[in-house]
Amino acid sequence: MVKLLPAQEAAKIYHTNYVRNSRAVGVMWGTLTICFSVLVMALFIQPYWIGDSVSTPQAGYFGLFSYCVGNVLSSELICKGGPLDFSSIPSRAFKTAMFFIALAMFLIIGSIICFSLFFICNTATVYKICAWMQLAAATGLMIGCLVYPDGWDSSEVRRMCGEQTGKYTLGHCTIRWAFMLAILSIGDALILSFLAFVLGYRQDKLLPDDYTADGKG
Repeated sequence: MVKLLPAQEAAKIYHTNYVRNSRAVGVMWGTLTICFSVLVMALFIQPYWIGDSVSTPQAGYFGLFSYCVGNVLSSELICKGGPLDFSSIPSRAFKTAMFFIALAMFLIIGSIICFSLFFICNTATVYKICAWMQLAAATGLMIGCLVYPDGWDSSEVRRMCGEQTGKYTLGHCTIRWAFMLAILSIGDALILSFLAFVLGYRQDKLLPDDYTADGKG
């Protein structure tokens, strides 16, 4: 006959394993958050959101705030734009998309800065703060991805992609890797947010209610 452990001793073993597993998942979540922040920064900086194809009148590519379009008389690319030079951004929709992607980037970086709060605040509270920030970042990424195609009817984009280019119609141009990765990043941010919420609420109860200190259960 198998001898069962007393309830209090079993609760201690369960508690130890539970805390160990929670910390392992927390480390994984923190590592993924750091990697995700690098990804979002790359999406914000890189100009490869849309670009030319074999049938476009001119070569070039567009990002959130910078773009390069080929010269009509030569094959040289003329590049313009910067995150602080709003006048060079060819569309108001591009400016709006840049704002929301930048907001998502700063929220993700802010959630990493909040890691320092683990040393001075309740662990569950820190997880929940980070979860809300990552959920807001996912919202910013989603708005940015939805608004960005609204600026495809600008004169600069039409000059590269053809006259049939319009809002949410890319003409002869193609979607590049940065735009596709930005769309996938929305799901990544939602997963990280969900995982942080789960870790936060589980920290509220490290022991189940069935185990009590007096050994009853």
